[in-house]
Amino acid sequence: MTDLHTFLAAHPESVLVDITGTQGSTPREAGAFMLVSPTTLWSTIGGGQFEFMAIANAREMLAGTGGALTMDIPLGPEIGQCCGGRTQLRFRRLTKALTDELEARLAGEIERLPEVFLFGAGHVGRALAAALAPLPLSVTVVETRQQELADLPDETKARLVPMPEALVKDIPAGGAVVILTHDHALDFLIAREALERTDLAYTGMIGSATKRATFASWLSREGGGERGWMERLTLPIGGSAVSDKRPEVIAAMTTAEILTALATYRMRSSS
Repeated sequence: MTDLHTFLAAHPESVLVDITGTQGSTPREAGAFMLVSPTTLWSTIGGGQFEFMAIANAREMLAGTGGALTMDIPLGPEIGQCCGGRTQLRFRRLTKALTDELEARLAGEIERLPEVFLFGAGHVGRALAAALAPLPLSVTVVETRQQELADLPDETKARLVPMPEALVKDIPAGGAVVILTHDHALDFLIAREALERTDLAYTGMIGSATKRATFASWLSREGGGERGWMERLTLPIGGSAVSDKRPEVIAAMTTAEILTALATYRMRSSS
């Protein structure tokens, strides 16, 4: 999707459609928004017939042929949807002040994105970076090899460092660590640093049941780890429900694990 700044520059004549309230089951939450220009859209408020109604209303405003400032839409059989809830919408034509407000709002959201650190940019690391790129996450790939950092998604940050394990302490609380380097010894060092922390949402390592047993033995023998640390480690990443080991498949399954862990952490932190 085009970034917001680019869209606003290309389509200054647009309408901001905000979800201001919801009741019951709805496709999106209050606070979600989209931009409607005469010819295209930015983002979505949930799709379906109610979004089509919102787009039509916004374009009536732009054309000067009508358009309501607010809508209260029941998401039931009368509009061909079966969510069962209601959604309230607000429509505002873009002004300079509203554009500035929107850009500040999005910048604030970006600053609050959960941090995901991928240690290693081999086949699975690059596939995972690509899978995570379109999601509301801040993704950093850490490598010791310059050439492996080429061709990452534009949204992904890259760090070239000689000692990746030293970066773990700087990851914000609630972040996720995925360990996929080319060196098992380096994997173990990074994992040891991550598991010493109790405030990370997810720590995962590529590997197998044998690698898990080897790491557990090393951790207790030489790594100075505690017995409970292994309970916080997902190894192997991607689960066992799908046996396909292609990098893109492992990346898809691991992405689901990361999103679930981040959501669980947020719920626990807010309770």
